[in-house]
Amino acid sequence: MREQAIGAEILDWYDANARILPWRIAPGDRLAGIAPDPYRVWLSEIMLQQTTVAAVKEYFLHFTTLWPSVTDLAAAEDAAVMGEWAGLGYYARARNLLKCARAVVAEHGGRFPTTEAELLTLPGIGPYTAAAIASIAFDRPAPVMDGNIERVMSRLFAVEEPLPTSKPVLKAHAERLTPQGRPGDHAQALMDLGATICTPKNPACGICPVMRNCAARAQGIAADLPRKLPKKAKPTRLGYVYLAQRADGAVLLETRPDKGLLGGMLAFPTSDWSEFPTEAPPLEAAWEDPSAEVRHTFTHFHLRLALRVAQVGAEVQPSRGVFVVRDQFKPSALPTLMRKAYDLGRGTLGHN
Repeated sequence: MREQAIGAEILDWYDANARILPWRIAPGDRLAGIAPDPYRVWLSEIMLQQTTVAAVKEYFLHFTTLWPSVTDLAAAEDAAVMGEWAGLGYYARARNLLKCARAVVAEHGGRFPTTEAELLTLPGIGPYTAAAIASIAFDRPAPVMDGNIERVMSRLFAVEEPLPTSKPVLKAHAERLTPQGRPGDHAQALMDLGATICTPKNPACGICPVMRNCAARAQGIAADLPRKLPKKAKPTRLGYVYLAQRADGAVLLETRPDKGLLGGMLAFPTSDWSEFPTEAPPLEAAWEDPSAEVRHTFTHFHLRLALRVAQVGAEVQPSRGVFVVRDQFKPSALPTLMRKAYDLGRGTLGHN
């Protein structure tokens, strides 16, 4: 069968060309009987959601040094985990990370379930992540569908229907291609193939291990696939961000609500984010306007926050948030948006 030939070619290529990643068991080691750690597979998959491998590597190594097992992570303080996650983005992942770790410990004795159906019952684990853990950690033949694999499937089988409407067709192709033997290595091989050879632009078809079986290459349309429906233009929201410092150097911060963007993260107080925001300073002060604007882009909109800065006395009480003394204030624990605000306002605050 064509699928069996393709699968064999992909695995042969992977055995010789697998990427070395800190959460991965090399194919040779796996064939020698070394099993992946489900905790590390799960953690890497959560971190890799909408984030590049290059950005995740350092965070993964840091997290697994601080919390080397799911039991360790489950026992960690929320603020510590959120602080170490700062800068990685999509902060709901960090909240769900803790919920999931605690559910694994409380409901499964510290051992991850082995099937997609059971994994889907855990917080923060959706269809893709469940399939990835079941396949990579437990060698179950679950088709794993990330952006790389969707691209490989669309080209291999010349699927011209645009994403996202073509997702069911691409998954059906992936299911037929997934072997009963070594399905975890097969999934990672497809990821690597998409990341290194079958790339979005200028795919290296000449060195692809399955070029003879690629329908899109035969038709001369590989570089045009996958087709995608036009994206809607992102709206822009506006607002204000407030940097207040006491005479002793303490900085005003608040913990954002658990639900919503930057949920549970330390942040400078802000106004609402909308088309017509209303100023909402967290305390009475002579707020300065340094004519600076923080710009940031989220998944669904662009954000522009006008900066306001104030130096206040020790007697001032904020309506929300608390003053954090200077030696306990860690800009690195702030999400990227708030670090941008700090970098813009640090000169006015007198921070070097």
